[in-house]
Amino acid sequence: MLSAYRVLDVSNRVGWLAGRLLADLGADVIRIEAPDVNIENSDWQAYHVNKRLLRLDLHMPDGQATFDRLLASIDVLIESVQPGDAIAQHLDWNRLRTANPRLIQVSVTPFGSKGPRAGWGATDIELMAAGGAMSLAGEPDGAPMRVTVPQSYGWAGAQAAIGALTALVHRTANGVGQHVDVSAQAAVILASSHAAAFWDMEGINPTRCGAYLTGRSIKGARYRAFWPCADGYLNFMVYGGPAGRRTNTQLMEWMRERGAPLGVLERIDWIRFDPKLATQEEVDALEEPIAQFFLTLTKREFLDEASRREMLGYPVSTMADIASDPQLSARDFWQDVVRPDGSLQRHCGSFAVIDGVRAPLRHAPGEEVDVATLLAELGIGCTERQFA
Repeated sequence: MLSAYRVLDVSNRVGWLAGRLLADLGADVIRIEAPDVNIENSDWQAYHVNKRLLRLDLHMPDGQATFDRLLASIDVLIESVQPGDAIAQHLDWNRLRTANPRLIQVSVTPFGSKGPRAGWGATDIELMAAGGAMSLAGEPDGAPMRVTVPQSYGWAGAQAAIGALTALVHRTANGVGQHVDVSAQAAVILASSHAAAFWDMEGINPTRCGAYLTGRSIKGARYRAFWPCADGYLNFMVYGGPAGRRTNTQLMEWMRERGAPLGVLERIDWIRFDPKLATQEEVDALEEPIAQFFLTLTKREFLDEASRREMLGYPVSTMADIASDPQLSARDFWQDVVRPDGSLQRHCGSFAVIDGVRAPLRHAPGEEVDVATLLAELGIGCTERQFA
């Protein structure tokens, strides 16, 4: 889809996913790293598969000169420069667009490239807190929590890729590039955008509730979202409405077939059941037999039967579950690439299946291209005009 476009990726961890997504869609993504940067850690390897590596020190005059020569033939630049960074002036948008008016520059930074926090640094834990996500995660009497694997970088990278694609569509129409400014904090807020609606609709400010969800009942009742099962945990909610009616009635039928006691569930009219009107006592009573039933199921049993019955709910997967998931295997999601040292390394394949085909990963992480080869590919000769 994007094979006609070239991308330079000089971002830091907050923007790595953007280049990976564009590469998976077919763009030729060149990752720039200084010669002394270690690229052997698993994070770097995962996010830079499908990109080519160019060793270039942008803090040195010769590295900056080479970068300038490349830029005239580049469609998208992804960077994470903040005010005060050593190369901020060299990557200034006004300077770059003068030389390449068609350039799309995507800036991915913790708080955006303008405003009072533009120069602030932040790791994932600060971004998850500043974006509001941690206010909703954790036990009600405990500290705010973050997900172990960083999430803010993924939200920011995905938004950056969407911004780049939107700017490419705009450029197709008028031939002019744009500056796409992505705030990781603002991207995280999107992950919790449902929370604000509770205040607007019900006057409730959602707070941390552990394995439960609040804001579903006007009487303040909380509903369980995560349930222990025979070999881990399940995600399941007692819903209302058409989807809930289907799920709830199918669960009751399943429990009857297995001889599980229904308790108060037997008396509920699921056609008229409205979770918004339930008290905590009523919710606890209807969840008790469900909790006992789920303890008899494995994650795989639940997923297979819930899928067959077209019910809402899914298992909470571990890394081992994901690696052995038959659905991902059937869709050829995992791909092995040959590393520069000849060893095989397994990676997530391209996220998109287009016309029934998942594009193969073209480059192993760390697959280098030298400056002369890249300049030749771009048709740039020794007389190419240098920047002022």
